[in-house]
Amino acid sequence: MDRESQHVREFSRRADSYDAHTDVQKQVASYLLQKIDFHPKKILDLGCGTGEIYRNVAWELDAFVAVDNSSQMLQRHPKDKCAKLICEDFDSQVLHNMVKSEDIFDLVVSSSALQWSKNIEEIVKLCTNVCKYGAFAIFTEGTFEQVRRCANLNTFLPSSNFLIEVFKKYFTFTYEVKTFRLPFDDTIIAFRYMKKSGVSGGTKRLSVSQMRALIRDYPLDYLEFEVLFIWGKPL
Repeated sequence: MDRESQHVREFSRRADSYDAHTDVQKQVASYLLQKIDFHPKKILDLGCGTGEIYRNVAWELDAFVAVDNSSQMLQRHPKDKCAKLICEDFDSQVLHNMVKSEDIFDLVVSSSALQWSKNIEEIVKLCTNVCKYGAFAIFTEGTFEQVRRCANLNTFLPSSNFLIEVFKKYFTFTYEVKTFRLPFDDTIIAFRYMKKSGVSGGTKRLSVSQMRALIRDYPLDYLEFEVLFIWGKPL
């Protein structure tokens, strides 16, 4: 099973408890929408999860199209007459065709999701064809950096420099790299949170002895999350 299938299965399995373990994702969604200085009436949300972007929209909408490849997540998304929920992989050609058949969106937004893409440049390119404005928040390789150093692990997360170069091909934008710190009183609780948050990918990479050593030696009382925020107009 590839990494994408693993993370979809993990998100679906943990859908009922997901909102209780997404403090950082909630902060990220709220912060991202603060970058939007107008009130878009038609929005496309890629990788919507349980609907944190939708919950943070404080103005009236004409249409909100929410896409996620976990049906269990979509079941927890707010329902409204203006909301259209689509269960589909945002890398799929099926979704790309569906999106292109819609009228142009005032805003395409994606918060804490595009790091899962198999081909992020294709999604960015798609966005330029269907939106007037884009706003994106993507977890980058600095996330859990100290954990990875202690455990000698690599990361699947993209670098902010790589993402910026991709967006330069398609958007005129402003960006910010921001680090969020989530404090914990107990290292075991921190690592349980890390797994349930979904950002780790739900992949078991350490043996029991390695995990015990990490819990013993981890030097911080917080987890760190690095996020690239990008907002702007298509070229």
